[in-house]
Amino acid sequence: MDSRRNFIKQTSILGLSGIVDPKELLTAKSHEAQSPKEKKWADGSRLVISVSMQFEAGGQPDNAESPFPKNMEEGFIDLPGATWYQYGYKEGIPRMLDNWDKLGIKITSHMVGSAVLKNPDLAKEIVDRGHEAAAHGMNWSTQYAMSYEAEKKFIEDGVKAIKRVTGFDAIGYNANWLRRSENTLKILQELGFKYHIDDLSRDEPFIIQVNQKDFVVVPYTIRCNDIVLIEGKNFSADQFFHQVKAEFDQLYQESEFKKRQLSISFHDRIGGTPQMVKTTHELIKYIQNHQGVSFKRKDEIAKLALGDETTIRE
Repeated sequence: MDSRRNFIKQTSILGLSGIVDPKELLTAKSHEAQSPKEKKWADGSRLVISVSMQFEAGGQPDNAESPFPKNMEEGFIDLPGATWYQYGYKEGIPRMLDNWDKLGIKITSHMVGSAVLKNPDLAKEIVDRGHEAAAHGMNWSTQYAMSYEAEKKFIEDGVKAIKRVTGFDAIGYNANWLRRSENTLKILQELGFKYHIDDLSRDEPFIIQVNQKDFVVVPYTIRCNDIVLIEGKNFSADQFFHQVKAEFDQLYQESEFKKRQLSISFHDRIGGTPQMVKTTHELIKYIQNHQGVSFKRKDEIAKLALGDETTIRE
């Protein structure tokens, strides 16, 4: 109480003398009270960037959604639509992998099990280059409609495919379009997963209880997602750049006083196009010019969250 009284007295004197605006001092004191060091990332980062690269192409069903009109007659295969997906593993991922190397960052690749089995060399190359392999189901089936047993097998089959091809033990999960079932988290915990990303509710990781154990949520966003912006809204690469830049600029400002995470997501057949890779390179170079920014795989973020007693718990 005395310290508060003294502070008010000091600000009043300084304000009356015209040296300092009392409002500025009160704002600074408020920020100081709300921004202890423990609000920052445990490794000292100011803002963490989490980049996703979806490895889905090759695992899609026949006549999967594509940029072509939805007027195929029943019984026929959308052959040009299939080539749109093929671009993802023939050109998209190889181009993005080279870009990540040039930028010196590591990313998380959410891998569909059937896509991994169809293009095993590419899946292995992703891991061999130092990136994380996370699970993304066995195929594009709707897992929220599955029984407990069927969903568990569906997730487990995808994990086994990744392990068999890449040697990587997946500990992170992303459901198709984030639509998990009421059983998904329990199943993930039983299978040894440490985190999932199917949550849009925060801009920093947090811990929940699943089966009476800690489980990390590394939040996702659709605001900085190429499949929503480029394909869904027909944004140009330039519009994508400015939208994600605006997101970064605001989060970087907030990160002066609280823990913040920026999530950016790319899909093999969209984010791997020449214009998007060039734009992404320019965007990430812009981000890297800011002090205190670090790029982390999602398994690294989950580990940091679990080891930090200041991580939000829900």
